[in-house]
Amino acid sequence: MADSPDFDPPKRTAASVADAKPIDNTRMAVLFSVMLVTASGNTAMQSILPTVGTQLHIPDFWVSAAFSWSALLWVYTAPKWARQSDHRGRKALMRLGMVGFTTSFALAGLALFFGLLGWYSALWTFILFALFRSLYGGLGSAAPPAVQAYVAARTARADRTKALSLISSSFGLGTIVGPAVAPLLIIPVLGLSSPMFAFAAIGILVMVALALKLPNDNPGYQARGVVTSEPYSSAPSSNSLKEDDEDGDEEGESLPPQLRWGDERVKPWLITGIMGGNAHAVILGVIGFVVLDRLGLREDPEMGIQMTGIVLMSGAAATLLAQWGLIPLLQMGPRTSILWGMVLGACGCLLLGLSHDLHGIIIGFAVASLGFGLFRPGFTAGASLAVKRSEQNGVAGIVASVNGMAFIASPALGVLLYTYAGPLPFWLAVSVCVFLFFWGQKTLKLDERIDADR
Repeated sequence: MADSPDFDPPKRTAASVADAKPIDNTRMAVLFSVMLVTASGNTAMQSILPTVGTQLHIPDFWVSAAFSWSALLWVYTAPKWARQSDHRGRKALMRLGMVGFTTSFALAGLALFFGLLGWYSALWTFILFALFRSLYGGLGSAAPPAVQAYVAARTARADRTKALSLISSSFGLGTIVGPAVAPLLIIPVLGLSSPMFAFAAIGILVMVALALKLPNDNPGYQARGVVTSEPYSSAPSSNSLKEDDEDGDEEGESLPPQLRWGDERVKPWLITGIMGGNAHAVILGVIGFVVLDRLGLREDPEMGIQMTGIVLMSGAAATLLAQWGLIPLLQMGPRTSILWGMVLGACGCLLLGLSHDLHGIIIGFAVASLGFGLFRPGFTAGASLAVKRSEQNGVAGIVASVNGMAFIASPALGVLLYTYAGPLPFWLAVSVCVFLFFWGQKTLKLDERIDADR
């Protein structure tokens, strides 16, 4: 069957569902690679760009703004690509996402390479970089929901949860791999732009594997991809990948009313998500510059990238520990996850504000990331459990928007505050965490009451 943008998958039938078979290991490895590369490339850039900005004498605020622009595009385009997963073909969207990723990294790498050589001014280097970076935010967002929909549509119900969890874990694993390998990819000839060319080459290999190893769309039943936020050292929560309800609404039944942001059932959770998400984004935006300044590494770009990568990796590992270890092990409900997350987040941010050596920065960032790693699944699960099954698509879209919006302005704001007021971003984050802890105790439903309402 031809793989074309106009492909319209067959309607779900009982026979087709019965014939759905688990995806073999080779194809699952390809899908895993798409998610892994998409996430790891982004976090690798987080560890590199502060040092690049220093070399080009670009103000820290504008370096951070490049991430904000990409996040804005991701928030705008990701829901559109997710809605296209049934109609354009999942493999086609994966290919589109990887083309966007590869092109973005190759062109952005070239812009930085020639800019660092002095071929044009720092201003033009930044403009070109931001322009090419937009390809990642605009097109790269097509790949994650397409991968998730491909797995859901080709996996029997009994195997689907395990398969989707594996795919979800690859996105979180990428946030660790990126900053860890970025310093190892630097070679003398290409300098600080080396990791971008390396990830572009890896993206090409993944596209070749997609073309050769992944069959064209012929799903057993339809499945829409989940909107995934742009990766920023944070693994997706277990609730970000929900099973399709095979026993749900039949075709032709009326759709539920559109879920509104002001819905009283979800509003407390959304307020929590917005405030906590922005506090997290402020810390993520400023941490690379903190490492360079407090360790005196502005004039040592190679060491600066290595130290920044170590700090980011510790935060990503702590996030995964929270979401893969503590939450399932302790069976923490939404409210409990949020409250404990805010306590740990406040402690970690306080330590970051006071630390001036590598050990203190690593511990502070890890503790803060552990707290926000508990907080994000709690807010996501609380919003999901507050509404009916038929409203899950609506609440998932709102939650994804909340997660994405946090990274539009807050990282740049954090850098601006850090530039002119030192540790102020950390005190701001501490204040938000403390407020949400006491506010959440009074406002958020007890976990037992959420279960009872369901």
